Amino acid sequence: MSGTEVFASFIGSVALLLWGVRMVRTGMTRAFGSTLRQIVATSTKTTLRAFFAGLGVTGLLQSSTATAVLLSSFSARGLIALPMALVMMLGANIGTTLTAQVFSFDVTWLWTLGIGAGVLLFMASEGDKLRAIARIGIGFSLMLLSLIQLNAAAEPLEHSAVFGSLLTGLAGDPILGFLVATALTWLMHSSLTMVLFVMALAAAHALPMPLALALVLGANVGGAIAPLSALIGSPPAARRVAIGNLAMRFAAAVPFLFLLAPSLALLKMLSVAPAQLVLNFHTAFNVIASLAFLPLAGLVSKLVTRFMPDQPEPAESAKPRHLDPNVIDTPSEALACAMRETLHMGDRVSDMLRQALVVFEKSDAKLMKEVEKADNVVDHLHEAIKLYLVKVSKSEMTDEESRRYVEIITFTTNLEHVGDIIDKNLMELAGKKMKNRYTFSPEGLDEIRHFHARVMDNMRLAFNVFATRDVTLARRLLAEKATTRAAELAAADSHYGRLREGRLESIETSSIHLDVVRDLKRINGHLTSVAYPILEVAGELRDSRLRKAEQAEPPVTQGKPLAT
Repeated sequence: MSGTEVFASFIGSVALLLWGVRMVRTGMTRAFGSTLRQIVATSTKTTLRAFFAGLGVTGLLQSSTATAVLLSSFSARGLIALPMALVMMLGANIGTTLTAQVFSFDVTWLWTLGIGAGVLLFMASEGDKLRAIARIGIGFSLMLLSLIQLNAAAEPLEHSAVFGSLLTGLAGDPILGFLVATALTWLMHSSLTMVLFVMALAAAHALPMPLALALVLGANVGGAIAPLSALIGSPPAARRVAIGNLAMRFAAAVPFLFLLAPSLALLKMLSVAPAQLVLNFHTAFNVIASLAFLPLAGLVSKLVTRFMPDQPEPAESAKPRHLDPNVIDTPSEALACAMRETLHMGDRVSDMLRQALVVFEKSDAKLMKEVEKADNVVDHLHEAIKLYLVKVSKSEMTDEESRRYVEIITFTTNLEHVGDIIDKNLMELAGKKMKNRYTFSPEGLDEIRHFHARVMDNMRLAFNVFATRDVTLARRLLAEKATTRAAELAAADSHYGRLREGRLESIETSSIHLDVVRDLKRINGHLTSVAYPILEVAGELRDSRLRKAEQAEPPVTQGKPLAT
């Protein structure tokens, strides 16, 4: 093959290998993601249990990066102590070697069987779990196929003068080879891919063995850098796991760089096959590094925490609490996270509405400013939930999940509108009242309090309907819409009665009073809309609120029916 053909074969084979690794990881996450996360979350009772949990989960996911991001999320939320998370990462580093060791056996012939069975299972099944298992089979087969292609592309390199001269420079400087492998692995975001790539080159005798071992060390350090890219912008608590793991891997890799020759001599006692030597070194390095740092996990945790202390957050932080990025590939769990975050957003809106009444009662300008600032927090939460749901929608969803997706995104939008009404309308009315030193009549203020209390009750009911999707509660919420409409008319009649009496306070605050009641009714309308999709699915809604034409009585004008 020409140089261009060899280069193209390498690019295509590595891309196929990366895609195969991704398919296995996403398939495993979709099929068994909740189980794996539960194992991680509940395996912190003992150090040994945490160590083997990290090993097993990463062996299945084939990605220490995925494990690191998952542990970072748990650690940031206080679900896992940092020392235990680091212990799990030590086990995870060994777990990455399990899949690589599988490829040391002659199993490449299995790719036809695996991809055939995977495609048939995917096409024949409609269940999400079976399709995810099919993805695992197809992904593993693509990895096998990519190794066949890599071996074929690497064979001509053994006699290539250009490649030989390049390796001559790197072979004399293992540190440079280490740095190159670190950068390439970080770009690939997969240490497994890099290690298998080095194994293929070594098997074709295209790499001198000391350089191959240096590249393996670089792959291990580069794999520890990859999670940091996914955690950019996260709080310090979320990045400590990745930083601690990187520090431990780098601290172990540096001494090994100066022990390549004796390491190679020891490994040749087990096998002299180049591919097996690469994989055995990869395993040995991770086992030794993990065992060395296992008793030091607590110390590393303290050092990392001192290096990355917590940043004080304001009480009204706009940071979402429940949008876990690790479950985006599992729509059912991701939608549950979005639901909890929507309820968190609802709590902020509820606080705004509660404080709005206090602003009118006490003419509190300082509290009015706080309510206006709170709307910015609500807007940020709405944006975060919306972007999170957009990412979730890229995964395959069932009809039920699609309905829930629409319900959540619709309700968050309505809550954002409620926040805007409070900020842009009610607070503007409160400012006008304070500026002109108006005062509601005792009866008028009492009416606003009662109407406000009704809307607050409906807001709590709307949150329960949203969370439980209970049809009975949804019917009750929708019935409250008509009751609230009647209450608005009664409040208006009472206000007009006071105007007819010539009450000065009522005359001065007339427009403000009516606008406040109207805006509260608008808020109630946004809240009660959460009941419609639930009642529609349950078949509890009519197609139209209009009576049929043949049943409707013709309108009359001056005592006579209109001409038709």
